Amino acid sequence: MNDIPETIDEFLARHADDVADAVRKAAAAEILPRFRRLADHEVDQKSGPHDLVTDADRNAELFLTQALGDLLPGSVVVGEEAVHADPASYEAIRADAPVWIVDPVDGTRQFVHGDDGFCSLVALAHRGALLASWTYAPARDQLATAIRGRGARLNGVPLLAGSPEPGRALRVATSHPDYTTDEQKCELLPLWTDGVAPRPCGSAGLEYLAVARGELDAVAFSWEAAWDHAAGLLLVEEAGGAHLTRAGEPFHITGGNALPFTAARDRATAERIAALLRGRKA
Repeated sequence: MNDIPETIDEFLARHADDVADAVRKAAAAEILPRFRRLADHEVDQKSGPHDLVTDADRNAELFLTQALGDLLPGSVVVGEEAVHADPASYEAIRADAPVWIVDPVDGTRQFVHGDDGFCSLVALAHRGALLASWTYAPARDQLATAIRGRGARLNGVPLLAGSPEPGRALRVATSHPDYTTDEQKCELLPLWTDGVAPRPCGSAGLEYLAVARGELDAVAFSWEAAWDHAAGLLLVEEAGGAHLTRAGEPFHITGGNALPFTAARDRATAERIAALLRGRKA
């Protein structure tokens, strides 16, 4: 952790539980009261019929933006809904201030349909380095946390991703076809091969949690939006896993990655998936 300013390290030692408390409070105030009770006027489309946003997304992000900024003065928040309103605000991820990366409701489609497979995602990063993350599935009462160099936990119990069982097909969650272009679908096609059992992903945050728990062997995604990936990438890393782009390099939340990329239970599995993605024919 030599590249992490001591003040942020100290902040996490003192206030990691306060961040978790803020995430829980945001869900209790703005998300759970609307779960399975959404009115039609509380749901809107963004880019299309599969890209939904609700009052729960917007209000929970506002709650977290205030709470996280108060906890760490001088930090900034990059949230999915704020970036949708002002795309230039995404550039804060590349700036010098500590940045909170927030997806208030990851898995909005599931949330809208009354499925409990959604979560809130918060990560703290500085100069491109992920320092801590919180993944909270409020309808399941699951809180997964990770602090760089200190491991990952689920409801306080240490997480260890382990390695896939030898000889069994790799279970891989991939970018959902409803959210991918034809080109992106083609880039993922090499995973439909012997020894791999791909399926469409649900909430990205919960898929990362499944990898960290050893319930899923890997994910393979086609997009870079940091709010979907930051919390889960650190969670998988701290549970013993690894992530690689198609070029064989670690994924960078600041962008410019060779896509698709993978995060997996162990380094060998990440390398295997990345090699398959590199081998596709044009």
